[in-house]
Amino acid sequence: MAIKVKIINQSTNALPEYKTVGSSGMDVRAFTSETVFIKPLERSLIKTGLFLEMNTGIECQVRPRSGLALKQGLTVLNTPGTIDADYRGEVGVVLVNLSNETVCIENGDRIAQLVFAKIECIDWVEVNNTDNTERGAGGFGSTGIK
Repeated sequence: MAIKVKIINQSTNALPEYKTVGSSGMDVRAFTSETVFIKPLERSLIKTGLFLEMNTGIECQVRPRSGLALKQGLTVLNTPGTIDADYRGEVGVVLVNLSNETVCIENGDRIAQLVFAKIECIDWVEVNNTDNTERGAGGFGSTGIK
């Protein structure tokens, strides 16, 4: 059974939707009155006209669209962006252009995808040391490439 999320759509675009039965994310569209030009290595906040209300215990993650990343060098800067359950403002997407060409965003362009995930809350348990593992403190490539 699908989790219910309330949404206000103040844009002129359709609601985000799953494009295929197996899709994890729903494409979200830009809501802008004029074309936005994002120059190489420039970032821009693109509004969507969407406002969400979710139950505590889930979050909405804003993730890049793989086709935009590959074909235009456009990605979500703070990947994944998090929309917390208690946030009630407009959903915005921070895009960055990693290509060598200016990219234009127009109203209705699919700019990112929304993925919903369950969130676990934790309680800290302060200790003096943690258990040893085979990996130990090795990180940042310590397990090799192949």
